[in-house]
Amino acid sequence: MPAGKTMMRAMQCDGAGQPLHMTQRPMPQAGQGEIVIEVGACGVCRTDLHIIDGDISGKLPIVPGHEIVGRIISMADDVRGLSLGQRVGVPWLGHTCGQCFYCCSDAENLCDHPQFTGFTRDGGFASHVVADARYCFDIPERFSDAEAAPLLCAGLIGYRSLRMAADAQRIGFYGFGAAAHILAQIALWQGREIYAFVRPGDRQGEKFARALGCNWAGGSDEAPPVELDAAIIFAPVGALVPAALRAVRKGGTVICAGIHMSDIPSFPYHDLWQERSIRSVANLTRADGVEFFAAIEQVPLTTAIETFALGDANAALTKLLNGQIKGAAVLIPQDQQA
Repeated sequence: MPAGKTMMRAMQCDGAGQPLHMTQRPMPQAGQGEIVIEVGACGVCRTDLHIIDGDISGKLPIVPGHEIVGRIISMADDVRGLSLGQRVGVPWLGHTCGQCFYCCSDAENLCDHPQFTGFTRDGGFASHVVADARYCFDIPERFSDAEAAPLLCAGLIGYRSLRMAADAQRIGFYGFGAAAHILAQIALWQGREIYAFVRPGDRQGEKFARALGCNWAGGSDEAPPVELDAAIIFAPVGALVPAALRAVRKGGTVICAGIHMSDIPSFPYHDLWQERSIRSVANLTRADGVEFFAAIEQVPLTTAIETFALGDANAALTKLLNGQIKGAAVLIPQDQQA
């Protein structure tokens, strides 16, 4: 541990519906297989809102944040393949058991006994964080810490969602925020057509989507100008599922990309008929991350970010909730010395 650093700072959630508060803690120590990271940036994800609002229940108190970029300042003796000072990224999936049916079937994202960063183990809304070394990723050098942070969830989950869309050419994105603005650039580079659905009346959101090259942008209450091969829903709004089903062609797929969604209202079987399908995305695998970071080395990808000081985490969450973030919100621990 670097000399002189005995305490760390963190924005802590004590209970559902309560604002985060700043706390000081002793500097963490790396356990078996772990590393300690000085956080350079941490993205603010809609999943953080679901955790803080109590939509999904995990460990409390908890330090949220699972889009972490930082440098290793200490590590356990048994860690291999990493070095002090190395920059790494920490995603949502923080640990798996390695023994259950899913872990043994190349589906560790569905592990029966997982740990999730910022949900069941403390995350990156902090100056420092402990991570399982096996679940961290190298970060492409061309991205700054703040630019890279949204890639660790918005990028990774978006990429897994895009893979579920298979060879779909015309894809609708419902909810054009952190994930969609990254995924749109990848999909457009691949030669696909992207149709962006934003909150009704959000002209700035429409303008943002068009500026990235989307073929069309409109409200989520509108029908697209063409039949879609697939639709990916990033917004946590269950009512968008029937709307997306009506927008996709026969045999099309609707992919629900969030960890939580409001209840899906009933809809006539006719909307699902003709071999349309609905799928959900759950977490990520380490193989997803390796593939994603290799893939974006070829894509002229940029991330639109708005940065906030660590102590302003509540303000960032409020802006995200109200749809006032263009792209992704990112927290910066401006003073690492507690």
